[in-house]
Amino acid sequence: MARAGVTAERLVRAGAELADEIGFDRLTASEVARRVGVKVASLYSHVAGFDDLRARISAFALAELADLGAAALAGRSGRDALAALGGAYRDYARHCPGRYAATRSRVAPEDVATGRRHSDLARAVLRGYDLPEAEQVHAVRFMGSVFHGYAELELAGGFGHSEPDSGTSWQRALDALDAALRAWPAPR
Repeated sequence: MARAGVTAERLVRAGAELADEIGFDRLTASEVARRVGVKVASLYSHVAGFDDLRARISAFALAELADLGAAALAGRSGRDALAALGGAYRDYARHCPGRYAATRSRVAPEDVATGRRHSDLARAVLRGYDLPEAEQVHAVRFMGSVFHGYAELELAGGFGHSEPDSGTSWQRALDALDAALRAWPAPR
C-alpha cells in the first residue's frame, strides 16, 4: 500500500531539490527515499524504477527551464531575445545546478516534446535574424552550444580564477553570438 502523501510528483520534486544539493549524478534511490521518509521499495509504488525517476526529473527540469525561457523571451527580439534566453539558461544553471544537469540527460520518448520546446524557443530568437529556414537547425545547435558550454564551464569553476569577471565575458560571448547570427554564412 502506498504511503499517504507520497506521489510520483512529490518524488520528482524531492529528487530535483536533492539533485540541486548533492548533484544529479550523485542522486540515488535511497537518498530520495530518505528525503520523503519512506523505504526505497516504497518508491516503486509510484515510479517504474530509479531510471524512470531520473527521466521524470529530467522532464520536470526541462519543462521548468522552458517556462523560464519563454517568460524571459516575451516581447523581445534580436540581441535582447538572445540575451534573455541565454540568461535564463545561465541563471537556471547557477541557481538549480542539479536540475540543470538533469536537462542534459536523455528523456523518455514520451517527453521528447518537452525537449523540443527548447528548440522552439531558440527558433523564436532566430526570428530576429535573417536566416534561411534550412540554416536554422545549425544556428539552434550553435546557440545551444554557446549557452550550455558557457554555463557548464562556469559551473565547474572554469572562469573563477582570472579577471575580468565571468559576467563581462558572458556579455562578450553574447555579442559574438549576435554578430555570428547576423553574418551567418551562406550554405555550401
